[in-house]
Parts: sequence; structure tokens; C-alpha cells
Amino acid sequence: MVDMLSRAQRSYVMSRVKGRGNEATELRLIAIFRQFGIWGWRRRAKVFGNPDFIFPEAHLAVFVDGCFWHSCPIHGEVPASNRGFWLRKLARNRERDRLVMRNLRSYGWHVIRIWQHELRNRPRVARRILRCLESSGSSRTILKRSVDAGRKLQSWTTSTSTPVSSKSLRA
Repeated sequence: MVDMLSRAQRSYVMSRVKGRGNEATELRLIAIFRQFGIWGWRRRAKVFGNPDFIFPEAHLAVFVDGCFWHSCPIHGEVPASNRGFWLRKLARNRERDRLVMRNLRSYGWHVIRIWQHELRNRPRVARRILRCLESSGSSRTILKRSVDAGRKLQSWTTSTSTPVSSKSLRA
């Protein structure tokens, strides 16, 4: 189908379209935070690279990457039509991801990137985040409770005097 707009007009029209982001995946991660009692996170914070979530005290930035848009090695596929465009577009996305990670790390942030498909394994995602929070030494991030394999609730709390051991995080 032939586009009725010039390239400049199409670019202008597309620039006015505001994306809703990856709200569905963000909501799934919020559900994981709540299920496993992970607190202290903020959403839509003004931090370089626009992480999906941050833990300000722990200087932890969490990104949930869509398998298509960020070229997941398992599920990322390049569309057959207009292949050249998509190869360039996805390569720019990967390069921007690397730039954001380098910059955040240079400012002292820890960065976790979670693939969209990884959200299916809730305990594994929670363990990754809990390990990073534990290693950051964040004192105010309270890990209120943990769910063992998504079924049994195990009550446990942490404070600065009783840190979570890495053995307890391996469910």
C-alpha cells in the first residue's frame, strides 16, 4: 500500500503518537513484587534511560524488555517484510540499551534487565531482584514475605541487623 503522506509528514504524524509503554509487563512485575513482598520500588522515575522501576535507596534500575523490541536471543525475530528497516531499528534499540546500562553504571546504579518471557517464572525473577537488593546493602528496602514457588507463604523479614542469606533466596 502506498503511503499518501510524504516522509516528513509521516514522521511528524508518528512523532505525535504517544506510546503506552509496556504497561502489561510492568503490571506483571508489580504483581511479582507484591507476591514476594518486595517493597521500596518506584515507577516512572526521572532517571536516565527511563527504567521501568527503580529502587532509589539501592540505586537499582529494573528494565522489562519486550522480546521483539529488544531482540531476545530466544524469541526475537526480524519480520520478513521490510527486513532492512527492522534490522537497523532493532540494532539501534540494542545499542541504546547498552548505552543506558553503561551510563547508569557509571553513575553508580545497578541494572537488571528482565526479558518479557522471564516474567512467567515468578520465583526466579524475584530471586534475581532480591539478590541484587541484598548485595546493594539497602537498609530500608524491606523484604516482608516470600512465596515459595508461588504456593506456600513463608514469613520472613529482614533488617540491617539480620540480612537475608543467599541460601534462603534459592528456592
